[in-house]
Amino acid sequence: MKIHTKHFRVQEREKLDLKERPTIVDPVYGSKDDYETLLAKHTNRLSTLQQVHYAAGKHAVLLIFQAMDAAGKDGAIRHVMSGVNPQGCQVFSFKHPSATELAHDFLWRTTRDLPERGRIGIFNRSYYEEVLIVRVHRDILHSESIPDVAGHDHKLWHDRYRSITDLERHLHANGTRVVKIFLHLSKEEQRRRFLSRIDEPDKNWKFSTADVEERKFWGQYRKAYEECLSATSTDDSPWFVVPADDKQNARLIVSQIVVDTLESLDMSYPKVTPERVSELQTIRAELVASAKDEG
Repeated sequence: MKIHTKHFRVQEREKLDLKERPTIVDPVYGSKDDYETLLAKHTNRLSTLQQVHYAAGKHAVLLIFQAMDAAGKDGAIRHVMSGVNPQGCQVFSFKHPSATELAHDFLWRTTRDLPERGRIGIFNRSYYEEVLIVRVHRDILHSESIPDVAGHDHKLWHDRYRSITDLERHLHANGTRVVKIFLHLSKEEQRRRFLSRIDEPDKNWKFSTADVEERKFWGQYRKAYEECLSATSTDDSPWFVVPADDKQNARLIVSQIVVDTLESLDMSYPKVTPERVSELQTIRAELVASAKDEG
C-alpha cells in the first residue's frame, strides 16, 4: 500500500499549530506481520535506490531528525536504514557543543559533516538545536558569546532562521536534497515511554533524569518547534510532521518519505562509452586467454 506523505508535509509559509497535528493516526499496516512485510519492502527499495544513488554520484541526500525526548529517532533511523550499505550512509549525532565549536558560528560544526554526492547523511539532531534547545535554555546562547544578544530576541531568531534557509537553498542548488523529519510525540506517550525505561531493566540505560527535567519545558519546546518549522519549511527543503505515538507506523511513514526523496532524483547508472565497452571486451579476452594458459 502506498503511503501518501503529502499529508504530513509542512507547506512553505504555513503557520503551524502542533495541537492541530495528530500524534497518532490510523495505522498503515494491519498486523505485526503486515508491518514487517511493508518495512522490508521499503528497505529493499531503499537498498536498490541507494546503489544507483551511490553509482550516479550526482546528488547527496541529507535527512534531519528532530523530536522531543523518547520520540523514537534512534529506532526510526536503525529500522528504516537497515538495508542501506553503510559505505554510502553516515549518521551523525550532535550533543552539547565543545569549546572549539562554541568559538565558531552556529552552523560550523554541522556543515563539516554534510554528505558527499552519492551518499546519504543523517543528522540525529542538527543545527536546528540552535533555534530549539538554545531558545528554551538561554544560558547556552550566552556561552556562544553572540554580540548584542540582550533585548534582540526576535531579530536573533529571525536571523538564524534566515541563515538556515539560506544554507539549505545553497545545498539544494548544488545537488543536496534536504529532508527534515519531526517525530511528533504526545506528552502522555512520552510519560509511558519514560516509565517503560524505568520498569524494564534492559531499558534502564536509556533513561536520564535530564529527560524528566526537560519535560517541564514542554510548552516552551512546542512553541519553539512551531515557529521553527513554520519559518524553515520550504518547497525544496520541507519539514514533515510524522505522528510518533505508534513507533511502527512512524517508521513506515519515514521510510516512505526517504523512498519518495530518492525516487524524485531520477537517477541512473553511469552510461559506458563505446570506447570503454571495447576496452572491457579486450580485457575480457585477455583474462579468458590467461585462464587457458594457466590451465
